[in-house]
Amino acid sequence: MRQPRRERRNAMLRLLAAGLALAVCGCSRTGAAAQRHDVREIIRQAADVLAAAGTSQAATAMQMASGGTRITLHGEGGFDYGRRLGELRITLPEGRPVTELFVPGELYMKNRGAGVPPDKWVQVDVTTLADGNLVTGGATDPITAAELLRGVAHAADLGESEVNGERLRHYRGVTDIAAAAELATGEWREQLAVAVGGFTERDVPFDAYFDERGLLREVRHQFSFARGGEGVAVASTVTLYDFGAPVRVVLPEPAEVYAGAVA
Repeated sequence: MRQPRRERRNAMLRLLAAGLALAVCGCSRTGAAAQRHDVREIIRQAADVLAAAGTSQAATAMQMASGGTRITLHGEGGFDYGRRLGELRITLPEGRPVTELFVPGELYMKNRGAGVPPDKWVQVDVTTLADGNLVTGGATDPITAAELLRGVAHAADLGESEVNGERLRHYRGVTDIAAAAELATGEWREQLAVAVGGFTERDVPFDAYFDERGLLREVRHQFSFARGGEGVAVASTVTLYDFGAPVRVVLPEPAEVYAGAVA
């Protein structure tokens, strides 16, 4: 009589152990899936968190490589994320500065050259640009850069990294321009929809750095598009700092906008 009891008890113990193993395995898989989901949500919400933060100063760098030639453009300015306005002063390779104003759906440029009087602004509808002005203006503005992250397909948490003397959370992944266009807000929806056909790849690798408040502090996108039958690689970096600093963006009067043709 003792042997059957022992066998039944051992069988029950084995069944209990198997059940616990399955539960632990299931929890681990669920936890990993939840963690991946949370990472994507943090990245997707970058634009919304910036809007709640109000304003910041910004620095941009855009590096283009084509046919063995490498060109770098730098920009500095400020953005009001609540009003969705911003200004950058872009320095071209020859040292000429171009002032750019970013408003929903529009780009204003001063000191544009190509026959435009120096005291006039050029006004451009960004949806007329093949890339939706993700790179054409020489900088990916912070609002557009954050809206582009809404299309994140997958991302990994690489832990903390030191950026400009601060400890920030580093995420690396890929965002889809078409998916970002569907999720973007306001005029950025159409702007990104136009950009879908402007690149050879709609998947855009990125590295994004967030602080403990969930604020996007730096993001680097790797674009690839075709120009004149050859591929052009563009690395665009946006760095944000001095949140809450006053930002004043003054739009030009109609008389200040150049009405002639621009080369």
